[in-house]
Amino acid sequence: MIDTPLRHESPLALNIDPRVSAPGDFATAIPGLSLFRRDQPAPPVVCMVEPSLILVGRGEKRLWVGGEGYRYDHSRFLVTSLDLPANSEVLRASPAQPCVGLVLKLDVSMLAEVITKVGLPAKRQPSTASGAAIGNMSSTLEGALDRLLALLDEPEAIPVLAPLILREIHYRLLHTDQGARLRQITAVDGQGYRIAKAIDWLKVNFSAALRIDELAARVQMSAPTFHHHFRQLTGMSPLQYQKWLRLNEARRLMLMERLDVSRAAFAVGYESPSQFSREYGRLFGTAPSRDISLLRGQPFEAETLGSAAS
Repeated sequence: MIDTPLRHESPLALNIDPRVSAPGDFATAIPGLSLFRRDQPAPPVVCMVEPSLILVGRGEKRLWVGGEGYRYDHSRFLVTSLDLPANSEVLRASPAQPCVGLVLKLDVSMLAEVITKVGLPAKRQPSTASGAAIGNMSSTLEGALDRLLALLDEPEAIPVLAPLILREIHYRLLHTDQGARLRQITAVDGQGYRIAKAIDWLKVNFSAALRIDELAARVQMSAPTFHHHFRQLTGMSPLQYQKWLRLNEARRLMLMERLDVSRAAFAVGYESPSQFSREYGRLFGTAPSRDISLLRGQPFEAETLGSAAS
């Protein structure tokens, strides 16, 4: 049974407001849960979105994945099933009515446990589906999220009650219109599961030379099939994905560890600093040295480093 979609403004904003007193991204005492606030519309910024449930209690945002935009507000949540390089855009926000929301990382093992206990069959994702989708927020899901946020006022209760509420949230998600997509994540014989395993390998080995045939064989797929499904799910080719990982890690090294451009380029696997600078400029819109100078001169927000917070 699919829960009834919400028809009214979410009260989650009132629960989030006092916990985010300034613009930014904020970790919480509940593992996997973070909050965000934006005070004005903003153009797309580069980010990495992990498998997550993302929603806003007030305002509106849009996530761009592979040229396709996913808009979400208080009545529509965003769900992602893979680690997706993306661009996050704030569409509606103001100091008087800030855009506030939350990011909750999905627990695949918990999804599998709930699916098994309630007898839901794992479903394969259609070959044309991407790794992101918009679902309709339901009153039961909203209620569970509201209770999870309320636990932040009872830190001593988090170890006992948070796992129970998180399990309920995963259960409620499985009964939304995105339930079939979430069930597919746990299907070990599905294409999405295999692409996720390939992404896990790329995230650890992004500085190594990439051989598509070997990576495809590692996840038990033919090279053409692997390349096709990888692009459909992530919006980019495996080589583009690896390049994205390299450039964002280089950005982090220059900003946080103060490596110069050449050292950062070599550290992430580039053999030519000039090629690195060209590709960096195409992704971030400016040369590495200028980009880092600009970042050091502005208030830090996790999205500027490719955070999962969206």
